[in-house]
Amino acid sequence: MAIWDKVKSELDQAGKVARDAIDEGRVRLDAFRARQQADKAAQALGYSVYRARAGGSDLDADSYTRLSAALASHEKEATLLEAQLASISDKRRTGGASSTGAPPPRSSAPPPPPSDGTAGWNPPPSGGTG
Repeated sequence: MAIWDKVKSELDQAGKVARDAIDEGRVRLDAFRARQQADKAAQALGYSVYRARAGGSDLDADSYTRLSAALASHEKEATLLEAQLASISDKRRTGGASSTGAPPPRSSAPPPPPSDGTAGWNPPPSGGTG
């Protein structure tokens, strides 16, 4: 019977891993959708301000309040979901342990360009004419 207990244990563990992956995917999708809604709300606000200014006036206070409240709501939702996603990722990375002793996550962003104005400029190779 010991082998069946081990098989059951392994299957339970595999099921938990699969559930966790599905949950992470769901949160990731929700965060993406919330970010899209925030972008659309920002776009609507920007277009409204542009149209009002192009017409020679300012955006009325009611429209501004409504559009900026929608933007703030979507931003808040996206931020909460992204924090939840970061928490899930930290748990997965540390194997479910608390993140108090874990090193901070490494950024995958490239380093900033040099501030001396040489960004994107590569000097010609030195050496003979070959």
